Amino acid sequence: MTVHASTPLSTETLQKEILGFLTERIKTDIELDQDLFASGVVSSMFAMQLVVHLEDAYDIAIVGADLKLDNFRTVTGMAALVLRLKDDGTAGNA
Repeated sequence: MTVHASTPLSTETLQKEILGFLTERIKTDIELDQDLFASGVVSSMFAMQLVVHLEDAYDIAIVGADLKLDNFRTVTGMAALVLRLKDDGTAGNA
């Protein structure tokens, strides 16, 4: 499912959408800068689900150095990663 395939994404929009996905999946309210792993609401196994979701939803490929857990610790970090990958022109390689 691609979200906003032809509409430019804003940081705020991405953060809201990622928060919505997480809240639906983990049934817990979280903050934008909450460390999801340190707080125990997300496991490293769930991080792979996050990778797949972000790739599918935003038509990006998350590979190599971008697969480090630090990119998935916070909603803010995930939104920044998506925006960077979209801006780098790596969209469509998922």
